[in-house]
This record gives sequence, C-alpha cells and structure tokens, in this order.
Amino acid sequence: MSDAPTLLSLAPIVLALIISVGTRQVILGLFVGLYTGVLMLTGPAPIESLTRLMSEHLVPQLADEYNAAVLILLAVIGGFVALMERSGGGYAFAKSLASTLGSKSRTQISAWSSGIVIFFSDLGTPLIVGPAFRALFDRIGLSRQKLAYVIDATAAPVAILVPFIGWGVYIMSLLNQQVESLGLGSSDYELLLSALPYQLYAWLTLAAIPLTAIIGYDFRLMREADNKSPLAFPSDERPDTLVIDTQDSARASFIWLPLLVLGATLLWTLVPLGFPFERISGSQFRAGLSAAYFTATLSLVALLLYYKTHHFLSSVSIYIEGMGRMMPIAVMLLLAWSMSDILGLLGADAYVANWVAGSISAEHLPLLIFLVACLVSFATGSSWGTFALLFPLALPAAVSVEASLALSIAAVLSGGLFGDHASPISETTLLASAGAGVEPIDHFKTQLPYALCNGGLCVVGLWLAAVSQWQGVVIVVLGLQVGVILIAKKLWHREVASSD
Repeated sequence: MSDAPTLLSLAPIVLALIISVGTRQVILGLFVGLYTGVLMLTGPAPIESLTRLMSEHLVPQLADEYNAAVLILLAVIGGFVALMERSGGGYAFAKSLASTLGSKSRTQISAWSSGIVIFFSDLGTPLIVGPAFRALFDRIGLSRQKLAYVIDATAAPVAILVPFIGWGVYIMSLLNQQVESLGLGSSDYELLLSALPYQLYAWLTLAAIPLTAIIGYDFRLMREADNKSPLAFPSDERPDTLVIDTQDSARASFIWLPLLVLGATLLWTLVPLGFPFERISGSQFRAGLSAAYFTATLSLVALLLYYKTHHFLSSVSIYIEGMGRMMPIAVMLLLAWSMSDILGLLGADAYVANWVAGSISAEHLPLLIFLVACLVSFATGSSWGTFALLFPLALPAAVSVEASLALSIAAVLSGGLFGDHASPISETTLLASAGAGVEPIDHFKTQLPYALCNGGLCVVGLWLAAVSQWQGVVIVVLGLQVGVILIAKKLWHREVASSD
C-alpha cells in the first residue's frame, strides 16, 4: 500500500457494515468485507485471495497465544453458564424471592434484583427471571410488558459492566487488537476498567427501574399497558409462550454457591499478584478466570449430583452444549481480529485518523462515535457485532485527536448497548418478550421511550465528560434522570387534573 491511504481503504469495513445492516448477519458482513480486503491486497485473483485469507489471516489469528486463550476461556464460560441455566437454581432463587412480596414497587425491584444476581448470562436472565415472576406480576396488576422491560433492563446492561464474564472477555479481546496495533501503553483490562465509569447508558438503564418504581411514574404506553393488565387475559388464558422445565430438587444455592466459589477462587489466584491495587497482566487475569470458572463448575456439578438434579453424564452433556453455543461468538471474534489486521494493511486506520484530525475535535468525537454505534446496533440488533465493526475505526480516530480513550471506548459500548436494548430485532428483546410472555412488538413499543430518554441523557453525559474529563459525571446524569422522571410525573398529574 502507498504511504497515503485513500477513501478506498475503508471499502472492507463499509461493505461489512452495509451487509450486516441489510441482512442482520454480522458474521456474513465481516467475512465478505474481509474477502474484499484481501482481494484489494492481492488483485483480481478470487481463488488465491480465498487461500490467502485462510492461510495468512484467519489461521494465524487462531495460532496466536492470546487469541487461543480467549477462545478457550469463552468456551469454559459458555459451559458454566449453560449448566447454571439448566440447573433450575436461578428459577428457584427468583421464585423464593417473589413469594415474599406484596406491593407493585417491591415486586418490580425484586425482579430487578433477581436480574442483577443472575449477571452471568444476558440471554439466560429473561428465560430464568421472566417465568418466575409472571404469576406475581399478573396477580398484583403489573403488565407483562413491564416485566419484559425489567428483565431486558437487567440482562445486557448488567453483563456489560462485569469484566470477568463473556461480555468482558469478548470486549477485551477486541481492545487487545488495538492495543497492539496502536502501541497503547495500557492493557486491554485496564482500558475496559477505565471506561467503566463512562458506560452511562448501562448505569442509566439499571437505575431507571427502581427510580420509576419508587417515584411511581411510567411513560404513557407503559401506563396504558399496566392499566389494561388485569383485564388483558383471564387468569387461565395468559399467553405463556415459554415453558420452563424445573425440577423439585432445584435450589437457590445452585446460583449463589458456585458464584461464591468463583469469586473466592479468582481472588485466591489474583490477590498474591497484587490485585486489585497493582497492575495485572491480561494473561494472568485470563488464567485466574479460567481456574475460577472451572472450580465453580465442579462445585455446581457436585451440588447437582448431591440433590439428584442431574446425573454426571447429563451435566457433562449440558456443559459441552454450552461450549458449543459460544461458537458464533468465537467466529465473530476471529473475523473481527482479521478485519483489524486487513484494515491496518490497507491503511484504513491511518486514513480515518487523518480525516478525524482535520475535521472533528476531541470533545465531539465521543458523541459522534456514540451516535454511529447507536445507528449500527439498532439496525443490526447486535451490540457485539457493533463492537467488532467500530473499535478498529473509533480508537485510531481517538488517538489521532488525543481524545480520551476511556470515553471513546465507553461511547462504542454505550451506543452498541442502546441498539441491543432498543432494537425490535435484538436477540435480548426477543428473549425478554418470550420470558415475559408478550408479543415482541408490544415490548418494543413500551420499552422504546425509556431507551430514548436514557440515550438522550447519555449524549449529555458524554459531552460533559469530554469537556470536564470528570469520572463522576455518572452522578450528574443520574441526578438528571431523577429530575426528568419527577418533572414528567408532575406534568402527567397536571394533565390528569385538567382532564377531570
């Protein structure tokens, strides 16, 4: 490639974006974009380009020590999560908690708390918490749409804030590509932690549930759904679209004990290395995580055998099945790693950096990144795909204008999460609808006003953070959120009073 890359260097990633949005298949988009990039490097040689794509880009990524460790860790996490979901422990935990409730606000907060406790699986949370709280929400006069909103708000928004589960491992693996290509002085783990205070959309979404429950206000569509709730279906005709097979032998300890073992093992392996006060290398962190998840898995299998919930071979089968569920994620990661290399060879990162340096200020870049991420994730319904597509462009741009890396990373993550939360085609949107027993379009319509409100507050917070570089900006946006809800409630009361 020449020393002065042109707009054409962006062709692979632009094509990947177009195909991903058009087909809602990020893996297909990434592969076609990759193949296009190799064609640009080798010339019009279709067969040779395909061979070089495999031998010079995909296979070396698999052989890389860091990448191999990440893929193994993802498989270990996938197996553990599948075993936790199938144990029935999450359902038993939520059921026992629900049985002690009586008011609408306490019921909502209880379902919210259950979703936070089951943080290890954003896809499992709706299928565990939703069915456990259906009957209680019906009996107390809360709509199934409200339940879908609560469990959706505690799925991905919780998972994205935890660095030692699948979300964190996936994000760090993408960040590591940029750490190596840009020569950044921080590790992927340090970069992810630095972005944590600025992941405003996740914090706002989590705070919205207890705030609206305590203040007693919901947006119009949700209020209408709640008002129709007692009459929407007879008690014996509720649309239970998801049936959970639970065993009488399931215990809440299937959740808290393995997680306790996981945390204790992680501390046991990392504290002697100086964690959390000293820098821990990515390899040490991943090794500690692998040991912690494996130990937690053994403790869970022991519980399942003791209570005769699953036989040993059944547990092994579930574990292997869970590992297999991580295959699409592994493929997406492999393609994303290769895309980063291809873009570097074509000079796309340098082109974007030069363009941004002459067009956008450091204060405005995080806002632009956030808005682009929102659009991509909303259109594709995939936050993980959005991360894979945008990190190779966002971080070089941030380096070129000396914008905050932490803020730029948080902008990608918050924007991707917004789409995951607000898109009608997102997997978590569909699963939350199934878990609560409502039509996906009803869940989408009633949840969207909350997502738009939090997204707007996120824009304000990112701008304030870019100007001030203050990590405590999350306190300001949470305060603004309280003010917005209180003002909206006051206006609603005036509207009701004037109509009377």
